[in-house]
Amino acid sequence: MRHLKRTAKLGRTGEHRNAMLANMVCSLIKHKRITTTLAKAKAVRSVAEKIVTLGKQGTVHARRLATARLHARGAGVQMTKAEKQKWRTNEDVIRILFEDIAPAFKGRAGGYTRIVKLEQRPGDSAQKAIIEWVDEVVTAAPEPEAKEGEAKTEEKK
Repeated sequence: MRHLKRTAKLGRTGEHRNAMLANMVCSLIKHKRITTTLAKAKAVRSVAEKIVTLGKQGTVHARRLATARLHARGAGVQMTKAEKQKWRTNEDVIRILFEDIAPAFKGRAGGYTRIVKLEQRPGDSAQKAIIEWVDEVVTAAPEPEAKEGEAKTEEKK
């Protein structure tokens, strides 16, 4: 019996499932939005919410727990100072989590992600979904600036 067992197995072993969920959360942190199946999105949501809660704590211990859960390690290769800075800005998921995403959710008590259902996949009819961050502060692309004519029409409304 599976009473009180909430973990979705997703047809994988425990190690494979944990690695897949960690990779998906890392992709969510880097890209701000990922498309996957609905079952995987629901499984990723719980991991992502717990990781953001760790990020909001901001302690060294929380950083170490997040690093262990996400299997996030440093670059590991020799890089120039400019390459290292570029990697840190774009690829360092722990830095992005603790310095960009967590401060944006400081005032929110939970519910950091949203799942948007999409159409079914043609090959196997699996329900697809997008999982993304709720807050507008952490969106990937900046909003385009309004042109002068558009700004005037918005002011009139």
